Amino acid sequence: MGEQGYGIDPATITRIAKEIKDVRDLKVEIAIVVGGGNIFRGVALSARGMDRASADYMGMLATVMNALALQDALEKQDVFTRVMTAIEMHEVAEPFIRRRAIRHVEKGRVVIFAAGTGNPYFTTDSAAALRALEIKADAILKATKVEGIYTADPKTDSTATMFDRITYLDVIQRDLKVMDTSAISLCRERGVPIHVFNLHISGNIARVVLGEKVGTVVCAEGSPETREAAG
Repeated sequence: MGEQGYGIDPATITRIAKEIKDVRDLKVEIAIVVGGGNIFRGVALSARGMDRASADYMGMLATVMNALALQDALEKQDVFTRVMTAIEMHEVAEPFIRRRAIRHVEKGRVVIFAAGTGNPYFTTDSAAALRALEIKADAILKATKVEGIYTADPKTDSTATMFDRITYLDVIQRDLKVMDTSAISLCRERGVPIHVFNLHISGNIARVVLGEKVGTVVCAEGSPETREAAG
């Protein structure tokens, strides 16, 4: 939504599409999970009295709107894309089929996963972790509006410091709000590293992919990342 308080900002989505194209041009296979908070927040509305399942389904539909907007922006950059949804809607997107998704990625297409997991009570974080495992992704890049993971909220605590590396278990035990616990647990089980970085800094997606020290990496105890940090 850029600097707007709501909706889709064309300039922002065009910038993101260009950055994704730059990474795709590096011959990196890319799949994207989109959220829908710029349009609709199911959890927030549920807290105000709406049935949680209904609110979550509405949120899933918002992610489809974002996926179609991102697809349009990518195709204007001559990037072949496929939108795949966890809720079937054949007129606008393909249904999610794991083998088909893998094949699209292998052919160099950018796959955009929408509608979360297709189930209420699961967040977009859980969808990202699940899809990453299903397509055997090497890593998850968690694009946010902050530099990385901090010891506390830097907006309210001036003493907060950012982690370069942190383990899955530390994230869970410290109750750090980078991703929900179920998503972190899925990644921990399969050892998929999570790179948390600021999407609003131009070029950050490519920097993360190229191995530069950007943001925070969540990884297993004793992994090369944590050994490097300890050294």
